[in-house]
Amino acid sequence: MFKKHPKGLIPAALANMGERFGFYTMMAVLLLFLQSKFGFDGVTAGIICSTFYALIYILALVGGMIADKTRNYKGTILTGLVIMTLGYVFISIPTETPVPDANRTLYIALTCFGLLVIAFGNGLFKGNLQAIVGKMYDNKEYSAMRDSGFSLFYMFINLGAIFAPLFAVAVRNWWVQKEGFVYDADMPTLCHSQLAGSISPDAAGTLTDFAANLGYSDITLFSNDYLNVFTTGFHYAFACAIVAMIISLVIFVINRQYFPGKEKLVVASSDDKAAALTKEELQMGVKEVKQRLYALFAVFGVVIFFWFSFHQNILTLTSFAKEFTNLTGLSINLGFTSIEGAEVFQSINPLFVVLLTPIIMALFGWLRSRNLEPSTPKKIGIGMGIAAIAYAVMAIGSVVADLPLRSTLFENIDGIDNVIKVLPVAERVTPWLLIVTYIILTVAELFISPLGMSFVSKVAPPHLQGLMQGCWLGATAVGNQLLFIGAIFYESVPLWLTWTLFVTVCLVSMITMFSMLKWLERVTK
Repeated sequence: MFKKHPKGLIPAALANMGERFGFYTMMAVLLLFLQSKFGFDGVTAGIICSTFYALIYILALVGGMIADKTRNYKGTILTGLVIMTLGYVFISIPTETPVPDANRTLYIALTCFGLLVIAFGNGLFKGNLQAIVGKMYDNKEYSAMRDSGFSLFYMFINLGAIFAPLFAVAVRNWWVQKEGFVYDADMPTLCHSQLAGSISPDAAGTLTDFAANLGYSDITLFSNDYLNVFTTGFHYAFACAIVAMIISLVIFVINRQYFPGKEKLVVASSDDKAAALTKEELQMGVKEVKQRLYALFAVFGVVIFFWFSFHQNILTLTSFAKEFTNLTGLSINLGFTSIEGAEVFQSINPLFVVLLTPIIMALFGWLRSRNLEPSTPKKIGIGMGIAAIAYAVMAIGSVVADLPLRSTLFENIDGIDNVIKVLPVAERVTPWLLIVTYIILTVAELFISPLGMSFVSKVAPPHLQGLMQGCWLGATAVGNQLLFIGAIFYESVPLWLTWTLFVTVCLVSMITMFSMLKWLERVTK
């Protein structure tokens, strides 16, 4: 599997594992943390999440420009690792919960600042590491294996992603149990409703029974104590990412010699000594550079809508798991604690990235040996169609289960609006609906994400490698910023219609990609 690949590939992937560990920790618990910490509704928490995920990718443009300007990719990557680590340190420090009204704005601002620090460090790191991997395959000895190399890179970085949700949930649940409480995904919402005075009689009865089983007769006191312990567990979960970041930092420093260094520059002309370029850049004409950039931005525009659909796994799919999925028995016993809840689903995607990558690579290798392997742009288009199938499964499952409008989980009681109710377990769907959807989405991801990085590294002009990898991530950022649209649909229209929106978006993206196929294939030759 590793034959004909450069020595720096696996160390680069392992250095990226910490970033993936932190990212998937946030995917698993950030939305639920914001709702538990501040009592946000789904839309408000979703806007903060989507902005954070957008910044993670959009700031890669800044990181790419810095690295391209200085030609110091390794130094920029190292700085990003350090800054990311500091960001996780910041948000892992427990603060008072429930948040006092007098300090609410301050605490929200501090949380957002910590997220911004993580996003900025990520921007310096992520795109430039991808650029370094691409530069390894600029060597003619390895160039034929570029797509396979990025698939392997993607597989190994997702090893960190597999364990992140499990560690995050395990640490949170361990803390909850250590403090004498029992984990219940619905409790934070009920506690906030109690403190806000908007809890329904049925929900109050559920909360009273739960509190009584833990020795509380005063449910207001219980609500305060439970929220404090529950969110402190989240803070400690964020601390797991610090350890992962330090490991990645060490791996990167130890293996720096295997990564491409600063390119040797040549003075373009005696009249303009400042215009120092590499030999490859001198050989590339202005017209070719323009054609390459046009092709790249065309692909960037299309994949925005894939990421808008795919990353619903951190928003609407997570909410669906919590509110409409029967999670009974869906737990992993670790002895000292158990892992359970909607967050468990976040490990499915990276797990199948690792399991399915060798199969996808073998398929492409078999097709390559018979001169039948699709071009990279065609693979990306096929991935769009596969993503549409995943959401079609969700739409059909929602119709068959006859799931109610999400808005019916709220009602007006005694003049109080938006009183929360909990859907009975008997009316929830099997977790297999989400599991199958995640598996299909993972296959789509393997046709798009690693191969998109490969496409960018092959087509981008040499002096714009960091910036173009940043633009690839910037397209992801725009897609992430649009996530809140999914949240609006999820909370206001039938569930099947929400999933149909993503089916439509993916199909339109696929058709658009195939309409540009001949041009893109010509540019990539």
